[in-house]
Amino acid sequence: MVYYLEEAVRVSEKGQVVIPKRIRDKIGLETGDELTVNLVDQKIILRKRPKSYTDYMWGLHGDAWRGVDAGEYVEGERESWRRRG
Repeated sequence: MVYYLEEAVRVSEKGQVVIPKRIRDKIGLETGDELTVNLVDQKIILRKRPKSYTDYMWGLHGDAWRGVDAGEYVEGERESWRRRG
């Protein structure tokens, strides 16, 4: 699901900003959670840091491997290297 929320915030002398409550609530951001900060072109992107990257990445692009036998795929790759070497 894609959300688009926008609110204006002010940067303090120390470079701090307050993340508005409705945005914190929407992503489940709680006191003590960590964020990652990314700069892409002229955009600052804040993301809630996953407590476990393993859990976060689990199943990512799983559909790309649907119907592929992992053992056969690996053996095919090994064979292609043998032919080259």
